This record gives sequence, C-alpha cells and structure tokens, in this order.
Amino acid sequence: MKKAVFNIKVMNEKFGTLLSETFVDGTQFKIFLMMIDGALNLKEDLSYFDGNTFLVHIPHKILKESVIVTGTEEISLAEQVRNRIETLVS
Repeated sequence: MKKAVFNIKVMNEKFGTLLSETFVDGTQFKIFLMMIDGALNLKEDLSYFDGNTFLVHIPHKILKESVIVTGTEEISLAEQVRNRIETLVS
C-alpha cells in the first residue's frame, strides 16, 4: 500500500536550506502553503510554532529572496513505519 507524502523546501542563496518539511496529511500541507503564501503577499515575516518542537521564523526580506519548491512522492507502508520508529527513537 502506497501513500502520498508532500514536501516543501525553502532555499536561499545566502543561507542555504531554510526549511525542509514533509507532511503526510494533505490538509496540513495546504494550510502550511497558505501560511507561506500569506506571509509573502502581506509582506509579513513567516513565524510558526507548533507548541511542541517545531519553530520557524523567516523574515520577509529573506523569504521573498528564497526559492520555494514543493512536491509529492509515494511511500510504502513499511517506509512509513520505519520513519515513524526512527522519529520516536531519536
């Protein structure tokens, strides 16, 4: 059984990869994309904290000079389980 995962990468010429995230849930991915789009269109900094372990703050000046790439890939159930175990162990 294969499942789609969604990737987003924000890369800057000066600072390298600023953000590289993978989402299993398509809805969460769309919300994150809308948040980035809103920051760009409203000329605001991109700030996000999930209340636990994930904190992002990218100033608008750096965000607008960055390349943002998204994509999807298919992963098997075995890969999902292995990745989840690795996340819990580390």
